Amino acid sequence: MKTIIKTAMLVILMTGCVQKSYKRLVVVTLDVSKVNNIQSVGIRGEGKPLSWESDYPMQEVVKDSLYKAVITTTTGYLFAEGKCTVNGDFELKDKPNRRIYFDVKKDTTYVNLVFDKE
Repeated sequence: MKTIIKTAMLVILMTGCVQKSYKRLVVVTLDVSKVNNIQSVGIRGEGKPLSWESDYPMQEVVKDSLYKAVITTTTGYLFAEGKCTVNGDFELKDKPNRRIYFDVKKDTTYVNLVFDKE
């Protein structure tokens, strides 16, 4: 009897703690018009496909001015944290990470950022 109770409690604990995940599509546009000598532009952060170790590349939309990334992720969180990079250098040094809150009413979240500006 004790084994059955322990097993039932374990099943309840394991299934009760799982957070439901959702597929999120985020379109990030980044203004880098105030930055010189741009070789690469990216974004780093929490949750796949992002990481803190390497840039998720952003594509040039307007030469040396505007870049864009389309990111698809699956998460149970309502936001993601990250920072943009130019030439591998992080923005907002010694400041908190950016929080990108997902639009829960629409399929896609659109975010417009300016490099190194909160």
